[in-house]
This record gives sequence, structure tokens and C-alpha cells, in this order.
Amino acid sequence: MEKEKIFKIIKISIITIITITLIILYARYIGTSGIHVKEYPIKTSYLPTSYDGFKIVHFSDLHYGSTVSIKEVKKLVNKINEQNPDLVVFTGDLIDQDYSLSEEEREKIIKELGKLDANIEILAVIGNHDYKTDDFTIISEFLEWNFLDNTYEYVYNKSEIPIVFVGLDDLMLGDPDYNNAFSYLNEIDGDYYTVVLGHEPDQIDEISNYDFNLFLSGHSHLGQVRVPLIGAVYTPKGSKKYYDEHYKVKNAELYINNGIGTSILKLRLFNRPSINLYRFYTN
Repeated sequence: MEKEKIFKIIKISIITIITITLIILYARYIGTSGIHVKEYPIKTSYLPTSYDGFKIVHFSDLHYGSTVSIKEVKKLVNKINEQNPDLVVFTGDLIDQDYSLSEEEREKIIKELGKLDANIEILAVIGNHDYKTDDFTIISEFLEWNFLDNTYEYVYNKSEIPIVFVGLDDLMLGDPDYNNAFSYLNEIDGDYYTVVLGHEPDQIDEISNYDFNLFLSGHSHLGQVRVPLIGAVYTPKGSKKYYDEHYKVKNAELYINNGIGTSILKLRLFNRPSINLYRFYTN
């Protein structure tokens, strides 16, 4: 009986070790691969019919140098361009803070990201990792992206009525100036549909006294490692309250992109890399 008990314990231990090993291998090499498209309908009566079908592609947390190489950047650009977006928005963390780019890599990243094709323009905000690497500063100078640093942009689509895009500086390492970011409110007479871009989703509570319709962010990676029926195992500071893909916060919709790369652990489980596609419906 004693030998049978020992054999059973050994058998269970071996099965457990093999299972854990397979899960880790899956999370490292399969869970971090591919780029999925998550589409969300945005229904609103604030906008004229010219915005019906308007498309925004949102990507975030590339974390180049983690599980992302130039090969994945090429796939990302192709996937985004396939959606034929009217607007592309990026919500921070381009290069992983623990990775140093070679000059050749930097040139390749600039070349590939320069192929992003939006019908109108590309808008972006800065993430916490972007503040920790000089590579981001160098790359951003060559990209024809409009970085909204505590400021705003009017975007028009076959109408005299715009969508207002407000960009917030990073909550953790930046210097957010909400009065300046929302200063367009001093210029307009009436309500405009407003989209806020911010890296950390918890920042939405910092602007609760302003009126806006949509908040787009990243940072949480939706937990990066998720367990069925439980959800996110861990989320970083700045995404402790809001970390899943969608929330209704007062009168605004909050959508969080789960990112492309990884941070801290080079693992993704039940949480594949993805981009978000928001399609507007005005009818």
C-alpha cells in the first residue's frame, strides 16, 4: 500500500509538472502570437449621418523588444491597414523600457510604422514606458503622428461638425494638465462628441468633472494572464479599478485595448494580442 501511495504521488506530481510546463510554453509562444481584431459598435445621436460607418482603429502597448520584433510590427501595420480606418489612435508604450534598440532596429521601426495608413490622420498619447527610453523620443520625431500632449484636435468627416479628440499626458510619469486638454470648451458653443485618449484607464476618474463620450486607453493588457471565471490575475498601477475591455463610467464608454506586447512576464494566457476597431452608427 505504501508503494502504491508513493507511486500515485509521483504520478500526480509528474502530470502537474507537465501540465504547468505546457501552459507556460503555450502562454509564451502561442498566447503572444497573432493579432486579433476586436470590433465594437459605437452608437450615438450626437453626430450627423456623415459619421455613420466612421472607423477608428485603436492599438496600444506595443512594447517592442518584449515579445514583439520587427516581424510583429509588420503584421500589425498590415492588420491595421486592412481595416481601412478613417482614424488610427495609439495609447502609449511603444518600446519596452527594459529593451535597448540598435540603430538598425530603430530605422526599421520608423520605416514600418510610417506605412500606417489612415484616411484622416494618426493620433497618439504617451505611456509610462515611453518616458523611460530615449528611443521613443527619437522615433516619435520621425513619425507623422499627431501626439496630443494635454491638448485636443478637431477631426472632421464630410461635415462642419467635428469629433473632438482630447489627449492626456501619462498619469504615472507625465504631467497631466486637464484644464488645458479640455480648453476647447472655452471655444465652442454647444456640445461636440468628445473622445479622450489616455494611457492608464484609471485616469478616467481624474476627469469626472468634464463631459466626454468615449475614453480609449491601454496599460492594463486586460491582465495579460487571465484565468477562466476569474479574469485578470494581476494589473499594474493605473489600472487597478478599470482593467477589463469595457466599462460604462457615468455617461461615458471606456474601452481598454489589451495591447500587442508584454510587460514584466513574456506571457499571455487567454488574452491574445489585438487591436480594437470602433465603428460608429449614427442612425
